[in-house]
Amino acid sequence: MNWNEIREKARQNMKGYCRACKRCDGIACAGEVPGMGGTGTGNGFIANIEALDKWKVKLKTLHDVLKPDIDTIFLGHKVNMPIFAAPMTGLKGNAGGYITEREYAMMAAEACKSVGTIYMSGDANDPDMYPAGIDAIKNTKVFGIPFSKPRTVAEIIEKARMAKESGAIAFGIDVDGAGLIMMIRSGQFVGPKSKKEIKKIVNNIELPLILKGIMTPEEAEIAAEAGAKAIVVSNHGGRVLDFTDGTADVLPEIVKAVGDKIEVLVDGGIRSGIDVLKMISLGAKAVLIGRPLLIAAHGGGKEAIEFYLKKVADELYQAMILTGCKNLKNTPEVYRAS
Repeated sequence: MNWNEIREKARQNMKGYCRACKRCDGIACAGEVPGMGGTGTGNGFIANIEALDKWKVKLKTLHDVLKPDIDTIFLGHKVNMPIFAAPMTGLKGNAGGYITEREYAMMAAEACKSVGTIYMSGDANDPDMYPAGIDAIKNTKVFGIPFSKPRTVAEIIEKARMAKESGAIAFGIDVDGAGLIMMIRSGQFVGPKSKKEIKKIVNNIELPLILKGIMTPEEAEIAAEAGAKAIVVSNHGGRVLDFTDGTADVLPEIVKAVGDKIEVLVDGGIRSGIDVLKMISLGAKAVLIGRPLLIAAHGGGKEAIEFYLKKVADELYQAMILTGCKNLKNTPEVYRAS
């Protein structure tokens, strides 16, 4: 099994929805929503890639780092790598339906369980999408974190209850889904969440709360003050609002604002181990990867998802050796290219 073969098979199985490009950068699929691209001009998706590209690392080999430690602890749970599966749904509309929601959920959960990392499940307008992830977490006993769209407070609390019963380690809200037209048109409420509403949710659920879709220091501070235990710096893969900043550009200021109060994760354009190392050097505790795992699933199922996660972990390990980085608490300094 190799990544080029996986991509070629995925291209066939996602024909018309994803080209499984050699570099998944949002250029060829710009504006293809439904599909795998970024919304509008595709600028938000592309910005994530460009933001990461600006950051550089220095090659260092005169040191004694032989076996870097890539383990990390998130919300008290030790995992084998700082690389988590991002919550994803909508396979029929965005990927063609070759794989069902439940098939993908089980593939991804089993793969994450096998490599010892965290699986995150998603939510959308199809009423079976959220339960599909819940059932995958329950059946595999993976370290699982279900995410709800920003529905009514009562609906969110109910979904958190389901998450708790499944054995999930935390519960999240995709707050950046506040303007999703597909949900609004289907008669399902989504909308922004006030600090008061977040506090009410925190006080009425039994799991640590994660807010995904934070792009400013100010909103990171609101999340921390409202009682969230973690945030995900994310622009929803560039799929909800055109012309947003890339996540690597806003991450440092967000970490500076709240890094000692709350755990900070990040997603957006992360494709390789060196991308992971750069994001962690910029202050993230761990990263989420989305589109490449969907491509892997379509190109080889659970085994291909495992392959990709291990591939990125191996690249991270190698990058840590070549930058003199012993562990994820002592990452190399990164700098902006002039």
